[in-house]
Amino acid sequence: MSFDAIRLEEKQQAFAELREVKTIFAERGWFPGTSGNLSIRTGEFSPDQFAFAITSSGKDKSVHTPSDYLLVDQNGKPMEATGLKPSAETLIHCEIYRATGCGAIFHVHTVFNNLVSELYGERGSVPVDGVELIKAFNIWEEEAQIEIPILPNYADIPSIAKLVKGAIVPRIPGILLRKHGIYAWGANAFEAKRHLEAFEFLFEYAYRLALLKK
Repeated sequence: MSFDAIRLEEKQQAFAELREVKTIFAERGWFPGTSGNLSIRTGEFSPDQFAFAITSSGKDKSVHTPSDYLLVDQNGKPMEATGLKPSAETLIHCEIYRATGCGAIFHVHTVFNNLVSELYGERGSVPVDGVELIKAFNIWEEEAQIEIPILPNYADIPSIAKLVKGAIVPRIPGILLRKHGIYAWGANAFEAKRHLEAFEFLFEYAYRLALLKK
């Protein structure tokens, strides 16, 4: 896919949506340091060819600059001549898009998603039983039970990316990296935000419930 295939208005819309979401999450303290990354897919999609806008690496997400975002292709390579670097974890976004065809992926680091990932790390998933916020994932059965998958966190990002496809559970729009953070996705930015907020509520609930049971 060439850069010419992405219309200017599509790029501008993706950047504007990323800015809005980044502002909301930064105000909640979900980007400590320069952590976290956000992306929104643009243009046509096939598993072998797609493009997305993603946050630049190493930026303070509590402020806005002209160099906060860039467009990359299905391999995580910039589609324009630029000195900017995409997020260090862009390959994980690539694999999630490739496997799901989703429209947006949001990744944040919070205390509760780190704590719960360690609490259930050996189990390999976070169990949630009957909590109302499960409905945010369009799971409507009575007293639904879900397992949110946990992957190991490696310094070598390609090693994590290789595990993504096998870890995805079709009805669970997220993967938690152990002692790292949650990747949540959706058909668009609105849905991905809803899913991320639900995950964060469920992680805090699961952790606090485990403490009460001790």
